[in-house]
Amino acid sequence: MNTRQQKELAARMLKVGKDRVWVSPNHAEEVSSAITRHDIRTLVAKDIIKVASLKGQSRVRARKIAIQKKKSLRSGAGSRKGTAKTRAYPKVEWMKKIRALRSELLKLKAKDIILSTEYTKLYRLSTSGFFRNKSHLNLYIKKLKE
Repeated sequence: MNTRQQKELAARMLKVGKDRVWVSPNHAEEVSSAITRHDIRTLVAKDIIKVASLKGQSRVRARKIAIQKKKSLRSGAGSRKGTAKTRAYPKVEWMKKIRALRSELLKLKAKDIILSTEYTKLYRLSTSGFFRNKSHLNLYIKKLKE
């Protein structure tokens, strides 16, 4: 039995696409004999014609990728879009480094490990970008003391 016209009519009535109209295969003859909108309406009421639910997009793969990204995976060269400067803003990196160095210098000065004159020199060296990190600063001070 051909139910194409009935499907089209039902789709217009139910305000959905033709592909979303489901016709019961057991009642195909009854559906093919339906001509009017009233006939279609009664078939919809009997659940012989239904609107199929929308198929959503699965989030399974997206969730899996999100878990991997949380573990810092998928961050290789092929996944990067911006330059190194775009991905890690140099000013922020500098601020982190200089704050760490200056706080370290203050601690050393408070503990009387370095004198105030040494503190000033080391402060200027750290501001000029001489030290790579705190361990480099401490190594430099250790060598100065020897």
